[in-house]
Amino acid sequence: MYRIGEFSKMSKTTIKTLRYYDEAGLLRPACTDPATGYRLYTTDQLVRLHRIQALRQVGLSIDEVRLILQGSSQEPFLQRRRAQLTRELSAGEDMLSRVEFMLTNEEDFFMNYQAIIKELPECIVYSKRMTIPSYDSYFSVIPAIGEQVSAKYPDLRCTTPEYCYVVYLDGEYRERDINLEFCEAVDQLKEDFEDIHFKKIAPVTAVSVMHKGPYAGLSQAYAFAMRWMEENGYTPTENPRESYIDGIWNKEQEADWLTELQFPIQKK
Repeated sequence: MYRIGEFSKMSKTTIKTLRYYDEAGLLRPACTDPATGYRLYTTDQLVRLHRIQALRQVGLSIDEVRLILQGSSQEPFLQRRRAQLTRELSAGEDMLSRVEFMLTNEEDFFMNYQAIIKELPECIVYSKRMTIPSYDSYFSVIPAIGEQVSAKYPDLRCTTPEYCYVVYLDGEYRERDINLEFCEAVDQLKEDFEDIHFKKIAPVTAVSVMHKGPYAGLSQAYAFAMRWMEENGYTPTENPRESYIDGIWNKEQEADWLTELQFPIQKK
């Protein structure tokens, strides 16, 4: 029989851990000296301790180890742990590719941009498809849409925070006669009227890139986002959204305008 200190040295396990395993019901001492209260262990318990250590070192929890020691099959626990590790490895590889992208794409052209992956939640929007003569038309066309909807549904409210965006429908960059869909997130699903349509937008995973400054510079943000997706193994699943956070309605200077590009994506 060995006192806990001696057993600790034999098993290369700290006394603190042995006491924890005792309290958790994983490895009770063979007996306790009634006169001194010392915990006493036998060499036979080294085998049980090694099994505990093996299961813990692959990441199983104390509760899972206890169930296995009580007779449960270890296979389902190990299968679940393998699946978890596979997900973690995939996430690690994805993170590594992003680090590599940041290290190898430090040109002045892209220095102002960063990309993150975010979840865009489900939302209700009213939308309108239209063709505008140029990008400058936003400043007159979009406010008019809001006035049109407010006149029809005065009780309708925009979500907080506000979320409005444009989806380009041409599939290519155009200077003039641009086909697009304007969407504004609102708190109620109403009936369609005239050329205004209400719908639910499903949640989606997207790459997000922020552009600070005038809309004329958005092409750089698009180029950055496309390169980021290509080098990190993603492909767009839908047309990108341009979400307008700050603009002419609340900022005096174009340099203070803030636009978010959102690219719904999936892994290649």
